[in-house]
Amino acid sequence: MEQGQDGKGNALAVPAAQPPLENRAPDVGPVKTVAGGVTAVLSAFKHVLGEAGPWRGGKLIWKVNQQDGFDCPGCAWPDPGHRSVQEYCENGAKALAEEGTRERVTPEFFREWSVARLAEQSDLWLGKAGRLTHPMVLREGAAHYEPISWDDAFALVAEELNALGSPDEAAFYTSGRTSNEAAFLYQLFVRQFGTNNLPDCSNMCHESSGTGLSETIGIGKGSVTLEDFDHAQAIFVIGQNPGTNHPRMLTALQAAARRGCEIVSVNPLPETGLNRFKHPQEVLHLFGPGTALNKLFLQVRINGDVALLQGLGKALLDREAKAPGTVVDRAFVEGKTTGFDAYVAHLATVSWDDVVEQSGVPREQIEEAADILARSERTIFCWAMGLTQHRNAVGNVQEIVNLTLLRGSIGKQGAGVCPVRGHSNVQGDRTMGIWEHAKPEFMDALSKEFGFAPPRHTGLDTVGTIQALHDGRVKVFFAMGGNFLSATPDTEFTAQALRRARLTVHVSTKLNRAHLVHGQRALILPCLGRTEHDVQASGRQFVTVEDSMGMVHASRGAVAPASEHLLSEPVIVARLAQAVLGARSKVSWMSLVEDYDRVRELIQRCIPGFEDFNRRVHQPGGFALPNGPREGRFTTKDGKAHFTVHQMPRHRLEPGQLMMMTLRSHDQYNTTVYGLDDRYRGIHQGRRVVFLHPEDVKARGLTAGQKVDLTSHFQGETRVAREFLVVPYNIPRQCAATYFPEANVLVPVGSFAEKSRTPTSKSVIITVAPSSEPTALIPASTSRSG
Repeated sequence: MEQGQDGKGNALAVPAAQPPLENRAPDVGPVKTVAGGVTAVLSAFKHVLGEAGPWRGGKLIWKVNQQDGFDCPGCAWPDPGHRSVQEYCENGAKALAEEGTRERVTPEFFREWSVARLAEQSDLWLGKAGRLTHPMVLREGAAHYEPISWDDAFALVAEELNALGSPDEAAFYTSGRTSNEAAFLYQLFVRQFGTNNLPDCSNMCHESSGTGLSETIGIGKGSVTLEDFDHAQAIFVIGQNPGTNHPRMLTALQAAARRGCEIVSVNPLPETGLNRFKHPQEVLHLFGPGTALNKLFLQVRINGDVALLQGLGKALLDREAKAPGTVVDRAFVEGKTTGFDAYVAHLATVSWDDVVEQSGVPREQIEEAADILARSERTIFCWAMGLTQHRNAVGNVQEIVNLTLLRGSIGKQGAGVCPVRGHSNVQGDRTMGIWEHAKPEFMDALSKEFGFAPPRHTGLDTVGTIQALHDGRVKVFFAMGGNFLSATPDTEFTAQALRRARLTVHVSTKLNRAHLVHGQRALILPCLGRTEHDVQASGRQFVTVEDSMGMVHASRGAVAPASEHLLSEPVIVARLAQAVLGARSKVSWMSLVEDYDRVRELIQRCIPGFEDFNRRVHQPGGFALPNGPREGRFTTKDGKAHFTVHQMPRHRLEPGQLMMMTLRSHDQYNTTVYGLDDRYRGIHQGRRVVFLHPEDVKARGLTAGQKVDLTSHFQGETRVAREFLVVPYNIPRQCAATYFPEANVLVPVGSFAEKSRTPTSKSVIITVAPSSEPTALIPASTSRSG
């Protein structure tokens, strides 16, 4: 625990930015070979019934993702048109249990637990403490949060914001769980206040996808619908672990595999969910071997994707040269694209030796994947953060687009690009205007509708916000959901940045570490969860969300709120705007949140695609937003899809160095830790592990279970994460994998993707050194299913 001073010069403990080190070594068992099945069912019910109880938990399970229910607060995978009575996955059930828990964090809890003592608890402990029930304030120099009325809380924020020298001295973060209605009001308030400082979780995940797709096909979203998976002949799943991060995707992949679709997965680690899958609702198949999903697994080196994708392009062009007109869709390329000749010329300069060396994939396997791609007339490319969190992340995405355009595999049924968003409404938030550099057309619409001049300068993204807080240029930080400290890179640097703020505010449902690393003053504002009834002056309300495939649908809470003192996110924004802006705003904020239909009426007048919003959202399954590339129309400036040229990244590591990526365990969602097991990878009761190739373990004189320190290296700087346990694993040589947020301390804030500025959490150069005597672990030597 560091020491600081309060406002009176007295010694004051400063809570640590990172969770405490684990007291025991994790157990390492066999790696699983099948995802889903009985174990997934039991795990889901254990969490839901154990935390929410039979009545509340049962009601949540039966209403999640139903057309008259609520959208799962977990991932953004879309809902099928014909839904089962149990439309959820194991990790969705864990998300419901977290939000529906019977435990409560009350003012009495905060009287007992100081901020310093809370910081000594694990992230798992903090999350399991329960739902927040009252608005709380941490006054300058205080050791404990104490209750505050809602009126006084909003007055405090207004006091700080209105005392700033410039609106740009505040930053307003948004989590991907925020509804469309709350997000629209939030960005409207922020822009009427006078800034575009709207960092959000998209900056840290799929910003690279949005940038790469916007430049090449004209829209920063995918081009497929869930129905397209029923017609694809090949599906490439790249840099993605659906078995843990969005398990409902496995249902679509299972159906595709059963009808003969060829699935190719590309990842540094073999993922159980892409190997075999047992659908938990298929009772007759629960005890069988499961459905084989992968036709081919390409074990690429960390950040070897550009090399691999260019190898696939070379292989396709080789086939075209031998049999002209059989591989390249000439009519499509000549009629709807530009840049093809430059792309072909560049690939001619790329050597197979470089492709194999930099990708780590043998040429024979690349050729096999090219055969699959060449014979498929309808191919879907899916990807997630395995592609988007590298310096060359935008290039990764655009190399996928190159292959798609080469085959004419976009704008028709069963084909296209599919970035799979992790958070439940991260895509909707962006559509609603949560963006640091919104399009001029959107700003014009705001100006016309609300009669003010929105700021036109580019605001701060997530990395920029951290740096501005650290430099003292941002003095007030307001977070609409999320766990900013644990989600962002460079944990200690970010903690220093937050501590320099005059005020930090977090709208939250549960306690997290971001509440414990704070500015001079801090507020926690507790909000309704998506699972809960939202009753306003006009009656029961619903909100809307947009899924990964551009479908907008309603979400209606199913259970009573955790506390009578909770406010909905739209109401929090409206009361905040009213307190801060006063007579400066002509918006009737409180009238809007009496009936959310009024918010949706404003949305339909400002954002294309939302015409007749209130009627269309009542349609079964909601409605699809316009998507030109889905319909074969490219909405770039010249109306063409663009081939692009990228130099192959060269990863030359110094002796002893490794390329590390961060990833999730099976018992977490983003920064929320549900438990201490990563069942599919064989890790139990612990998280501080580093996965290394057995030969890399041996070459460094290490042993399985040995305790090591990890040091990252970036532009002469080093960062250290201590006491990780070595786990020999099936991972490429000179590669390493660790869980976040524990390893986020190693990710430099100054290392981010070109153009998109996404932190490079999947490309961290590290060295590994012993930190203490080895700790015995169970060897991971065999495989089993379940």
